[in-house]
Amino acid sequence: MSLVHPITSWFVKQRIPGIDYFKSNPLEVQQKSLLNLLHTARDTEYGKKHGFSQIRSYADFRDSLPVIDYDTLKPAVERLMKGERNIMWPGRIRWFAKSSGTTSDKSKYIPISSESLKRCHYRAGRDVMALYCHHHPRSKVFEGKGLVMGGSHNVSELNNKTYVGDLSAVLLQNSPFYAEIFRTPTLSLALIDNWEKKLDRIARATARQNVTNFSGVPSWNLILLRRILEITGREHMLEVWPNLELFIHGGVSFSPYRRQFENLIPSGRMHYLETYNASEGFFGIQDRPDANDMLLMLDYGIFYEFIPLEEFGKEHPLACSLGEVEKDRNYAMVISTNGGLWRYVIGDTVRFTSLSPYRIRISGRTKNFINAFGEEVIIDNAEKALDEACRQTSAVISEYTAAPIYLDDQASAAHEYLIEFEIPPNDLEGFAGILDSELKNLNSDYEAKRSGDLMLKRPKVRSVPEKTFFRWLKSKGKIGGQNKVPRLYNNRKYVDEILAFLEKDS
Repeated sequence: MSLVHPITSWFVKQRIPGIDYFKSNPLEVQQKSLLNLLHTARDTEYGKKHGFSQIRSYADFRDSLPVIDYDTLKPAVERLMKGERNIMWPGRIRWFAKSSGTTSDKSKYIPISSESLKRCHYRAGRDVMALYCHHHPRSKVFEGKGLVMGGSHNVSELNNKTYVGDLSAVLLQNSPFYAEIFRTPTLSLALIDNWEKKLDRIARATARQNVTNFSGVPSWNLILLRRILEITGREHMLEVWPNLELFIHGGVSFSPYRRQFENLIPSGRMHYLETYNASEGFFGIQDRPDANDMLLMLDYGIFYEFIPLEEFGKEHPLACSLGEVEKDRNYAMVISTNGGLWRYVIGDTVRFTSLSPYRIRISGRTKNFINAFGEEVIIDNAEKALDEACRQTSAVISEYTAAPIYLDDQASAAHEYLIEFEIPPNDLEGFAGILDSELKNLNSDYEAKRSGDLMLKRPKVRSVPEKTFFRWLKSKGKIGGQNKVPRLYNNRKYVDEILAFLEKDS
């Protein structure tokens, strides 16, 4: 037996005591993180402007710095991309992660410092495997390869020494040479720009590898797995990769995809591990097998704040520190990082499932919800209701999006769901009824607005053809791991675009 697996497993598990320490001392670790960030950046332009050297406590910090979004950050990012130094973080930033977040035409460019690469993203990668091996001591995950598709990157037009790309591409390009021992495909394949060409070539190359684990956004990995089965003529993935045991997923909720993966990988020893990583940083790892929440990672050079959802959107929202949060309450997450982000709203909402240690679930996006009539339906509500509707009707969903139907002379107010089913329900109206009933159970505001059919009618569910969402994304030039279908949206922009696309395509 190769010594690579036991040695590597032993090495990654050396992080377990460090993880245990911040679990036991969360507020101390966070306070230290904040002071270290402020000390490091005190002589930057932003640090001098906001008096970092005089800040001694979280109260000082909260009073001295504004909460910002990307529009506020953008002028500084543009200067950094031109090569200016010491603006938000010491030195020069050479790498920027391009992120669209949703299918919006507007891209964001998130600065990636060498500190955030090493202390956040790469430490997190090690921690994922440390926690997995800790809970599965008989794992042989390092005896084979880990498949990572990666994005792409190119030299920025603003400066020939500034590089821009998907986060996965930035991480692959900067990873140490020995990472190639454990990874497939080759870097040249992983970084191909054309996603359809990339998927086909990766499928052909990796079908012959001993892949024990793979990672990424569920939807794009499903497309890859199906392409591999098409090429090989096999019935399921265990006939291709018999030693497969782990899928590390993130980016979107896994619930709509679980059945599809279980059908493609029919194995009782297959494990699914959720992570919470973004261009702005790596925030959470599922630290318990079969849990539905993630441990908030506190020693990656990130200081966390949380804005209660009822405060979000105000001119001066009142944020709270980790020690002030409550369970089962929705918060917009705010971060200050070793990449030079200061009190930055990342756009996600989270809910704490535990305060000792601090564990979270992603509950939605600050912009991805439906609240057209005061119903305040968030993604977490929709995911749970759709899961129950699928369970009761034996349906399987591939993709979906939803938006309000506004009250007018021709239509009653309601929510409209466009759903691409892998296995459709026998009765679509019955499916819609279960969805409606579960939303009422989960959300009292929705239930009130549905009372007596006076404000809102029952949801309208439309089944759309196979590959609708993929073809729509492709028509917009938005295929790739960083591009996601918006699950909920508070206007009809995306729903109407997709319906118009289907009408034109018919």
